[in-house]
Amino acid sequence: MMPFIQIDLDEDAYGDLREKLSQSIHDAQIEALDIPADDLFQVHRPHAPGEVRLGGASGGHPMVIRITMVHRYPMATKRGLYSAIERRVHDLGVQPEDLRIVILENGYEDWYAGRL
Repeated sequence: MMPFIQIDLDEDAYGDLREKLSQSIHDAQIEALDIPADDLFQVHRPHAPGEVRLGGASGGHPMVIRITMVHRYPMATKRGLYSAIERRVHDLGVQPEDLRIVILENGYEDWYAGRL
């Protein structure tokens, strides 16, 4: 079951980064979680300036990434995912202090993917 990615970020950053951001986060999942390349499950939510607020942010473009996934990955794999995402979004100009990543886990029984 592929993870469900939700991205909240400033609409200015979204306009400039939409496709590259989507691909970067997807590539990080392929690298860290070994998901199939065609498993893309993302929702992007651009916000007006000031709606995404993070303590300690640099003043750039704050971004929150929520990852809902089945509880099956060890801590080392999750840290590898954090690192892969951070590295890739940094290449797009997002500073580490402007990034927050949250993983929410549940069981296989909590997912429906268009078929039983």
